[in-house]
Amino acid sequence: MDLKKIPSPCFVLEESRLRRNLELIQRVQQESGAQIILAFKGFAMWSAFPIVREYVSGATASSLHEVMLCHEEMGVKAHTYAVAYAPREFPKILKLSSHITFNSLTQWKRYSKKLLSSPEKVSPGIRVNPGWSPVGTALYNPASPGSRLGEPAENFKGVLPEGIEGLHFHTLCESTSYDLEKTLGFFENQFGSFLPKLKWVNFGGGHLMTRKGYDVEHLIQTLKAFKARHPHLHVILEPGSAFAWDTGVLVATVLDIVKNKGFKTAILDVSFTAHMPDTLEMPYRPAIHGASDEASGGKNDYRLGGVSCLSGDFLEAYAFDKPLKVGQKIVLEDMIHYTMVKTTTFNGVTHPSIAILRPDGQLDMIRKFGYKDYKRRLS
Repeated sequence: MDLKKIPSPCFVLEESRLRRNLELIQRVQQESGAQIILAFKGFAMWSAFPIVREYVSGATASSLHEVMLCHEEMGVKAHTYAVAYAPREFPKILKLSSHITFNSLTQWKRYSKKLLSSPEKVSPGIRVNPGWSPVGTALYNPASPGSRLGEPAENFKGVLPEGIEGLHFHTLCESTSYDLEKTLGFFENQFGSFLPKLKWVNFGGGHLMTRKGYDVEHLIQTLKAFKARHPHLHVILEPGSAFAWDTGVLVATVLDIVKNKGFKTAILDVSFTAHMPDTLEMPYRPAIHGASDEASGGKNDYRLGGVSCLSGDFLEAYAFDKPLKVGQKIVLEDMIHYTMVKTTTFNGVTHPSIAILRPDGQLDMIRKFGYKDYKRRLS
């Protein structure tokens, strides 16, 4: 990657890395018999969808706009799940979806007649909550007590609603195949009596099969074992992070170096709160070229500060190999999944450009953002 050719700030997706992930995902599909579809909430860079379509045939959407994106850019009807459906949007969602999963029994009752009487062939499902998740960060734990996501087993009173063809659960986040295996134990124990009556089950996302060290073979065996127990069921997984994991970077530039009471902060032309919110919420600490992610107590320790006026728009110090200079470019690793989809134009800060680095080294500039993009967000 030639940093001199990359404008700043800029998200850069590397096609070769994306294809590496897609090849692994395709292998899991072929060997396990499960279907893996792309979750837009984790990766919605539609300029890369022509590549994605070479390996997978579907996508999951969680809003009308994602449903429309699936239709326009993936060329298929969406597997749709939303926490709640707005009456004004539901007819179009119904038209552009192959599967619709309801978050609650009350949502199913509200829309079941419309769905079942529709000329569109849409398969309905209910999201269930097995009540267990390995996720330690409360913000990302869908099985926390009192969760609004999915129906617990006791709410069904032992009866599967007439017309429901599938169950969906999502309790993982960047988790292992062993976490999935444990979740399946809770799922089958609580909802196993419904399975003979269904056509499909959706294991949701959070299956980080493309991360180094993930036990892919165990995932395949876990999926095959489930299908052996329930051979009539079509099994679906919808990871977001796994598709775009470690596929690209965010290139930024040092604009200033601020010193205050022994702290040195390198101010960048990006914002953590606006462009990388997970670094503050998760908290997720990105790797940076030429730096250790822990301060060493030496002279080359720098906090990284965003350019917005939010006081907390910074990351604690990294230890850099060399002193930083104004005008120097900084490369933040693994900035494609669950990052680009959450960006804002808070404070009017310029949104990073988007580019794809092709395998032959060519840099394709997909989009640059400017004042009109900021202005049009809020009329």
